[in-house]
Order: sequence, then structure tokens, then C-alpha cells
Amino acid sequence: MKKIILKNNIEVTVRRATKDDAQNMIDFYNAVGGETDFLSFGANEFKRDLREYEDYITATSNEQNSIMLLALIDSEIISIATINSSQKERTKHVGTLGIVVSKTYTGLGLGKILMNGLIEWAKQNGVTKKISLVTNETNTVAIELYKKLGFEVEGLLKKDNFINGNFNNTIIMGLLL
Repeated sequence: MKKIILKNNIEVTVRRATKDDAQNMIDFYNAVGGETDFLSFGANEFKRDLREYEDYITATSNEQNSIMLLALIDSEIISIATINSSQKERTKHVGTLGIVVSKTYTGLGLGKILMNGLIEWAKQNGVTKKISLVTNETNTVAIELYKKLGFEVEGLLKKDNFINGNFNNTIIMGLLL
């Protein structure tokens, strides 16, 4: 568990997720899905069976090359940051990064702090050699942050998602460790 202070002087606790967080995580994802067009799902589209999600969190927490972090104010989740990795020998060195910050807390430095924490964790876990991520090409603020942290554009998936009546491209980015 780690305490951080945001740009607005609010204290946030960052800790690993446990299976007891499953319902709150599902609820968080379903809420933030309606706050932005930059996620792969919309409001209430994060459909997960509670028991299966609890098992997923437990399994992930036992993997040397995967991590799920929660950022909380009191007991309220304001961000989830993850690196998920395959357990297959050929691809277990690549972690897929995902980060979601509640709209209320964007622009306060939380995303950058969590990204740096995930990158440092990946460098030290003994398995991960590359971090990959995907983002909507219109998510320019995030793309600039990723580039500042060393990520490079590796590809473009054309018309990869359909949001508000428009097709959008997805940018694939990677960071070699």
C-alpha cells in the first residue's frame, strides 16, 4: 500500500486489488464507461459474473507478470491500473497495460504516477520485457503521456471501434524494457 498526493492535495491510497474488490471494480468500470469515449466499452457494458471476476482477480494476483492496482480515496475506487500478461512461454514477456481514471480525477497527475509505477514494477518482476497498450487515436492527451514515458507507436488498426456513429482507429503502442 502506498499513499500519494495529487496536484489538488488530495491523498490517494494505491494498493493491489483482491477478490473482495471485485464488485466495486465491476461497478467502477460500468460507471466510467459512460464518462469517456476512450475505453473499449461504454456505460454498463462491463458485463462480468461476480464469481468469475473474483477468480480472475485471484488468478491474476498469483501471476508473476501481471498486476492489478486500485487507486482509492477512502474506500472509493478512482482508478484501476493493470498489466495483464499471458502465461504462455512464447508471449509471457509482453504485458498489456490498461489504465482507467475517473473523470473527476483526470488532469491531477494520477495517470502518470500509476503509469510510472506499473513500468517500474514491470522492469523488476523478472519476466516482462515489453509493455503494450492500445488507445483511440483521438485520445491525444494520453498518447502524449505515453510518448513522454517512452512508448512508441507500433501500428494502427483502422476502423477498429464504432463510437457515436463514427468509426475510429486504434493506435497500438509499445515500450521495450
